[in-house]
Amino acid sequence: MLKKLLCLLAFATALHAEEKLWLDPGYTIRKKIDIDTKAAAITDPIGTSAVLVRLHEGVMSFMSAKEDGSDLRFTADDHKTVLKHHVEKWDSLLNEAYVWVQVPELKPAASTTIWLYYGNSAAPAPEAAKETYTADSVLVYHFADAAKVGTDSSATGANAEGAPPPAAGALIGSGLRVFGQTPVKVNTLPEWAPGAPLTISVWVKPSALAADAVILSRRDGANALVLGLNNGVPFIEINKQRSSPGAPVSASAWTHLAAVHDAGTTTVYVNGKSYGQLAAPMPSLKTPLEISKDSTGAGLTGYTGELDELQIAKTACPAGFIAFAAMNQGTTADAQKLLAVGSDEASDHEEESEITKHLTLIKDISKDLTFDGWVVIFLCTLLAIVGWAIALGKFFYLNTIEKASKEFLKRWHSISSDLTSIDHEDENSVKSLGGTASAKSMKLMRQSPLYQIYHLGSEEINHRLKDGPGPREKGGVKPTKGLSGRSIQAIKATLHGGMVREVQKLNGKLVFLTIGIAGGPYLGLLGTVIGVMITFAVIAKSGEVEVNSIAPGIAGALLATVAGLAVAIPALFIYSYLSSRIKDVVTNMETFIDEFIAKMAEHHKES
Repeated sequence: MLKKLLCLLAFATALHAEEKLWLDPGYTIRKKIDIDTKAAAITDPIGTSAVLVRLHEGVMSFMSAKEDGSDLRFTADDHKTVLKHHVEKWDSLLNEAYVWVQVPELKPAASTTIWLYYGNSAAPAPEAAKETYTADSVLVYHFADAAKVGTDSSATGANAEGAPPPAAGALIGSGLRVFGQTPVKVNTLPEWAPGAPLTISVWVKPSALAADAVILSRRDGANALVLGLNNGVPFIEINKQRSSPGAPVSASAWTHLAAVHDAGTTTVYVNGKSYGQLAAPMPSLKTPLEISKDSTGAGLTGYTGELDELQIAKTACPAGFIAFAAMNQGTTADAQKLLAVGSDEASDHEEESEITKHLTLIKDISKDLTFDGWVVIFLCTLLAIVGWAIALGKFFYLNTIEKASKEFLKRWHSISSDLTSIDHEDENSVKSLGGTASAKSMKLMRQSPLYQIYHLGSEEINHRLKDGPGPREKGGVKPTKGLSGRSIQAIKATLHGGMVREVQKLNGKLVFLTIGIAGGPYLGLLGTVIGVMITFAVIAKSGEVEVNSIAPGIAGALLATVAGLAVAIPALFIYSYLSSRIKDVVTNMETFIDEFIAKMAEHHKES
């Protein structure tokens, strides 16, 4: 029983450890991808393959990934082995992406699990596209690069010349639309040695079914290899010998064609299934490869229609590899059975909040901010720092005043009933409110404007009373001369002057908050206008008028307005709050002055 419990505990510990496996703490999201060749009924060997992973908003949160998809990473099921991949297309506007992932040794009639990680803004750019394919791949055309549609994604770098612009809406992203008039040439393709193995695969969508239409050809004197369609019937031709014919393909529909040469026999595959064969040795071919037309003529016509995913390898790929490629890259129901993308799993390390996502977006937008915009944001930041520093200083100052005023009023109420109890010739008695305040209380009360006004009033009373004292009476107390009405008015004016100085101290430096309130939005607007002007000027020069060229510049320009408002809005609320508290302090001073004058007139009557 103990042995069973220990085994169960070990199993649970291993299971828990497996659940905690994560590629890197920087990645916040992952999803499971199952490649099930058993459900797709692929029973032949496959080997290492570049798997196409289609992503859309139904299976992935594009907002959580970097704007160019460069934070995507794929791992094996151990969450440690990083798989090589490259992105053929990433459209964060339409939430659509096509990614190629190299999966080593795919097994037939079995399920293979890989993991997709994303949501890491600090992730570096992935490896180059050529790393996704094995060394046997000598040519891979996605036809997706708008600048050079014939860009080779393999390590060979055999780019095509004379290719027309990419055609949108092909099978996988963009494709190549040809009209059979001018060949697209590949001049730097390596030599095909005599008898060497070879695999050619391509997706075709003929617009019309013509006789002897050349999809691609390589001709070196009397030696030649041609892949084409004869009235819709796929064929491979080597030195004027053709493969056995079969049923024609349909026009205006995508079809996967493949030709595999091995040991003197070439097998033609249509949509992953064996279609025909040709028993003829592979000749030596060193000349350029031509796509859509054979420039020598040779009684052949040009191919008219669309092409996508042209791949050539210097090895004889197994039948399972061809079947997998046709199914994985196609859009049939079998493709959905073959590859299943799971739901998002959030990281246990850190769950990205909506605030974090917004901050990440703002960080990305700031990359398109112009120098003028950065100057505006710097000025806004300066205004914000000064404003917050002043606001915090005023906040603590008002809190100190409030505490000191409470302490003073508590002492004041005990002596206000008889102001004559304060000996105006004794300065310490005046400062301590007739000896009622300790040294600690006096230190605190000095921070109160009420105490300052009281002390000012007491000095004025002492100044007017000490000039005419009478002789001391029995008991040692001087008689009070009293104050005239004119003296009371003069003292009142002095107290109001003291109050004005205290109000100036309270309102000091608040002008910087008003500058932030009024100037922040104008600074932001200035940065936005300049940014928009620069964006449109760049568009006018480049001639590229599309959302992807306009949106980043406009978003960056608007960031300046956001910065201005971020300064003004808090400053407005803080200024209103501080003004309200300052108004209460002023009201208390006015009330105290009235009370002080009334008590003074009552207790210092002129005799």
